[in-house]
Amino acid sequence: MDTQTTITLLTIAVLLLSTVVVVILGIVIAILLKIRKITQNFDAVMQNLAEASEWLTPAKVLGRIANLFQK
Repeated sequence: MDTQTTITLLTIAVLLLSTVVVVILGIVIAILLKIRKITQNFDAVMQNLAEASEWLTPAKVLGRIANLFQK
C-alpha cells in the first residue's frame, strides 16, 4: 500500500470517528436535558406534596373546623 492510500484511509477513519463522537455527545446532551426536565417536574410534585401535607396537619384542620363553628 502506498502512502497516499494510507493517508486517505486514515482521514476517512478520523472523519467517521469524529462523526460518531459528535453523535454520542448529542445523545448524551439530549438525555441530560430529559433528566433535568424530569427532576424539575419531580421538584414541583414534591413542593405540591409538601404544601398539601402542611395544609392537612391535624392542628391546622382542627383549627379551621373550630374557626367554622366559632363564626
